[in-house]
Amino acid sequence: MIRILVVDDEEPLRRLLKKELVRKGFHADAAPDGEEALRLLKDNPFDVILLDILMPGMDGITFMKKIKKDPSSPAIIVLTGGATIETAVEAMKNGAYDYLTKPYKLDELIILINRAYEFGQLKIKNQLLEQELARKESPFEFVCKSRQLKDILALIKKIAPADSPVFIQGESGTGKELVANTIWHYSRRNNAPVIALNCANLSENLIESEIFGHEKGAFTDAFQTKYGLVEVADKGTLFLDEIAEMPLTLQAKLLRFLDSGEFRRVGGNKMLNVDVRVIAATNKELEDLIKAGRFREDLYYRLNVINITIPPLRERKEDIPELADYFLKKYSRKLSKDITSFNPEAVGMLHNYQWPGNVRELENVIERAVIVCDSNKIRHEDLSIPAAYAATEKGSTQSLEDMEKEYILRVLKDANGNQSKASQMLGIDRKTLYLKLKKYGIS
Repeated sequence: MIRILVVDDEEPLRRLLKKELVRKGFHADAAPDGEEALRLLKDNPFDVILLDILMPGMDGITFMKKIKKDPSSPAIIVLTGGATIETAVEAMKNGAYDYLTKPYKLDELIILINRAYEFGQLKIKNQLLEQELARKESPFEFVCKSRQLKDILALIKKIAPADSPVFIQGESGTGKELVANTIWHYSRRNNAPVIALNCANLSENLIESEIFGHEKGAFTDAFQTKYGLVEVADKGTLFLDEIAEMPLTLQAKLLRFLDSGEFRRVGGNKMLNVDVRVIAATNKELEDLIKAGRFREDLYYRLNVINITIPPLRERKEDIPELADYFLKKYSRKLSKDITSFNPEAVGMLHNYQWPGNVRELENVIERAVIVCDSNKIRHEDLSIPAAYAATEKGSTQSLEDMEKEYILRVLKDANGNQSKASQMLGIDRKTLYLKLKKYGIS
């Protein structure tokens, strides 16, 4: 039975509409204003909301802005007698499924309610479908020439069909998410979604709700039940990046989930079960975090069934020409430029530079070079890396640390001292940049 909430300040209309909806086989409740509607939403599940826009106190638009924070909020049909085109447009921008202007025919409203209900039921599946289409339509290419990467690709093809957890280690920017996606690509689960979550991007309070979901009323903005990523990824793959940043309390729940596939939503008592393969990744040494009491040893062993360690780019320089050419073609197409290659000095700089930001930094450098290049070849002056890394015949005597320090100072200057922007330009996270600044005594 479809559950409907009528929100309207006109009492006779509210009472009549509720009566007619019940007569038509719906479950219906009613609220005179936005505040009462929010209270009802916290305690009751609804599929569709029929919402008046012009109400005293909290109007319809304000109400919509409040509940759209919850991705599992009901579909909204706006009903108003004073609608203008501007009001309708604003309502649609804030998440309304559709709108009707009073007076309206009941049969027309019933048809719209059924469509809105179907829309709400299919919303999550449609989002997943769009995500999977984007993945399948984007070119899949594991670029590698070095023996290290070829061995990793061979290992991926061996272990992908299994359902065992995989643990990926490597410096920031080495391509851990690419490895995870490659495992999914060759797995038997590639017809189901691969869902990625960066554990460093969410607060301790939000990450559990994001992974395991929450029941309505579990906390202030939990107006409806929210499905967690483990449910969304059912029969598929869950990729947990930066696993070292996961809070200790959540690590215990993740361990139980890995052992049994069972979990509870935040604020819920019902035990749920899903079938998900977990891939985890980190740029930290978890053994050190275990000794410091910041990561559970039993979880580490449970995740580390299959270990893949990606070497930094400076240790596999055979991959640099292949990657540089790949990114050159990618951004030349994207920016509609006819750039075909690199001049010899540019090749020397790419080879000699140590790439602290690894593949991510290389991609950023090539993208910038394509933007500024005004010929059909990338020149050394187009590359945003220190001149000290020019071809070896120039005979630089600087140490690698001096070169790196010089480059960091140059990027900081380009970023006007903004460390967040500088870390993005370097292709490393802000914490890594902070440690390098501390190392070189840069304030």
